[in-house]
Amino acid sequence: MGCTYSVYGVGRKKKLSIPEVVVFAPCMRIPAQCDLQRALKGLIPRDVIDKLSCLRNRIALVADDTGGSAITELRQALEEYLSILIGLTKKEQGLENLVEFKWKNLVDGRQETSVANAWFELLSVVHMMAMLTLCEADTIMIPKDYSGSGFRVVSTDCKRDAVDLLLKAAGYLEFCVRNVLCCIPPEIKKSMSKDLQDGVLEAISIQALGQGTEIQLGLAIESQKATLSVKRRLACELLIYYSQAYQCISGCDLSHGYGKKHMWFIKWKFLEAKAAAYYYHGLVLDKGSEPTCHISAVCCFLAAQELLVESKKACINFCLATPVTRAPPLWGAMKHLHQKIPEVASRKSQMYGYLLEQEKALQSLPELPDFQLSLRPDDYELPAIDPAWDSGNWEKQGQQPLKDHLNDSEDEIEAE
Repeated sequence: MGCTYSVYGVGRKKKLSIPEVVVFAPCMRIPAQCDLQRALKGLIPRDVIDKLSCLRNRIALVADDTGGSAITELRQALEEYLSILIGLTKKEQGLENLVEFKWKNLVDGRQETSVANAWFELLSVVHMMAMLTLCEADTIMIPKDYSGSGFRVVSTDCKRDAVDLLLKAAGYLEFCVRNVLCCIPPEIKKSMSKDLQDGVLEAISIQALGQGTEIQLGLAIESQKATLSVKRRLACELLIYYSQAYQCISGCDLSHGYGKKHMWFIKWKFLEAKAAAYYYHGLVLDKGSEPTCHISAVCCFLAAQELLVESKKACINFCLATPVTRAPPLWGAMKHLHQKIPEVASRKSQMYGYLLEQEKALQSLPELPDFQLSLRPDDYELPAIDPAWDSGNWEKQGQQPLKDHLNDSEDEIEAE
């Protein structure tokens, strides 16, 4: 969603600013205060503990103070934190379940989860990186419009940058699903935030690819070189992405704060994508010379028109679902289609009305073609582990090896 909810003062009156959403990112979760010093004291060198605490506290402070808008600073701190956090996930260290990590909702500050598992912490960090990247793409696609005209111009370079960010965010989330969730025990997964369900993460990853495809479709519409076949292919791919995203999220528990809003977003974009696919498929069919081609084309145009009407209703439901947001002015591919679909549906149904009357038996909606998907999530790999975890450095500092420390602790318990 938007990164922040803000209140602006005008004189003595305060006006609530309702955020506008182009690229949807569910609520960002940020670290909450937890006592790393107490949990890890005596088990690893003091400088490692200090570095972990310092970076985690810095992330929490910057995110709180800026509402998540200091994206570059937060991303750098998260990458640094990851490199040292990885050490807690190594089985040979025996530290996976010693620290109770706490995270909270950025918007209302409510603490959502408290889990004693280092893989949960790693999942939360990479998830935060994905949400920051989606917020950055959203910011690029919502330029400041000081004219008040309602017309929005986003440069081609900005659109391409947004696509790159969407692929990057999809890569973070795919990494979470494939490489991190599998390391978290089932009983711990049950206690985690509903935003971290594998189906939800996968849905956001796929919808990011869908939004990237929508931007590409808009660029193709603006280009004189893009053929009708290319536009139909992109529209059909867009529909496939949102169909997959819907399948992923439909099996999830959506009772949490952003669950219903997320579902409405996918329904809205799915209906828009389906309208686009039928519209462009209809244009291709209409180039045929047989009467059946024209009849099928008109069926596509009329279906696209009905889907567009339904998409507007879904958009309203999305905006009204808690927390309330604003839809952006029509832009890109959808601005073009909202103008063209009603016009073409009306003109073609009048033009071929006699065929529709004569061949009522042929009035069926044709199947859409299936295409191989073009966009893929960027590959993501964790940063290299911080050199501070080198056991040779510990011995130089006179640090007792962890296994010996744990054995000593067991002996003390038995002696008692």
